[in-house]
Amino acid sequence: QVQLVESGGGLVQPGGSLRLSCRASGSIIRINAMGWYRQVPGKERELVATVTSDGRTNYVDSVKGRFTISRDNAKNMVYLQMTSLKPEDTAVYYCNADLQRYTDYRTLNYWGQGTQVTVSS
Repeated sequence: QVQLVESGGGLVQPGGSLRLSCRASGSIIRINAMGWYRQVPGKERELVATVTSDGRTNYVDSVKGRFTISRDNAKNMVYLQMTSLKPEDTAVYYCNADLQRYTDYRTLNYWGQGTQVTVSS
């Protein structure tokens, strides 16, 4: 059973910082790209940032210079360091990963359950 579990969300004031973490667990052979997405009620889920297995990153324009994605391949973890947070960053943040599993050697896309980030004074 493969799963992604996020942690680190919460309430923060504008201008503050938060660090999200996501751990992939289970019978995993290899993890390819990992990423963070976010969603607010009534809107589609949007890409925030991705990181490949060799460390190449990609960000949505609205978070460039404020958010940093990183990963620890030895621990099967991905992080999102968020700084200079704005009220418009408020959303449920989801971890995502493309990974190959031992059960059938298939490469599939997985989602975490989401963690709420609220930026408000």
